[in-house]
Amino acid sequence: MFKKQLAALLAAAAFAIPLSAHASSDHAHGDADVARAYIKEIQADDNAYIAAHNSAFFKKLAAGQHPRATVITCSDSRVHTNAFDKTPEGDLFMVRNIGNQLATAKGSVQYGVNHLASSLLLVIGHSSCGAIKAAGGDYSTLEDPIKKELDTISITKGGANIDGVKTNVNNQVAAALKEWGTQVKAGHLLVVGAVYDFSDDMKQGAGRLNIININGETDPAKLRNMPAPAAAKPAH
Repeated sequence: MFKKQLAALLAAAAFAIPLSAHASSDHAHGDADVARAYIKEIQADDNAYIAAHNSAFFKKLAAGQHPRATVITCSDSRVHTNAFDKTPEGDLFMVRNIGNQLATAKGSVQYGVNHLASSLLLVIGHSSCGAIKAAGGDYSTLEDPIKKELDTISITKGGANIDGVKTNVNNQVAAALKEWGTQVKAGHLLVVGAVYDFSDDMKQGAGRLNIININGETDPAKLRNMPAPAAAKPAH
């Protein structure tokens, strides 16, 4: 357990330091010894996962996918599907990048919506986001590919991180509505923006997934009156 926690901390540091080190071009480094230990844990966890599922489960996965949701979320190691869906296999088509952006992964999102026919396009930002911190400051010393991705995040410089996170989520929803407005109007697609707030910056409880935008509507009072009907999840 300690090794797993150490590996997670190192992975988080490796992501966070380059995005926030605006005054320096120094890079963080991992540790191959930690990697060797961690790959054994991954293999052990995979064996346990296999043991917990019968052959019919994997046979159904092999037959194809029909995900109910395409999810655009951040690459941050603290944001994972187990926080939103206990059994995400075949249900969540995951698209991840720094800053949970449509622009830098449009083809992947188009595949989920246009070809896999997801009914929900879910954009998930998160508290304490390193990409938002970087985009809200001076990131001129970072590598060109990283700068290119940060350039597509449009937020106020120097603002509070959580405000930038919410603005970015709303911007991504707006971009998605431009792309799939016809499907939304026809009732084929719901576009939802949310913030996974493990820091409790929104004061709704640490770890809560806060919905802040549904098809462009951001008024909290109206959002409370816009619940989607519950849909039964297909058995795996």
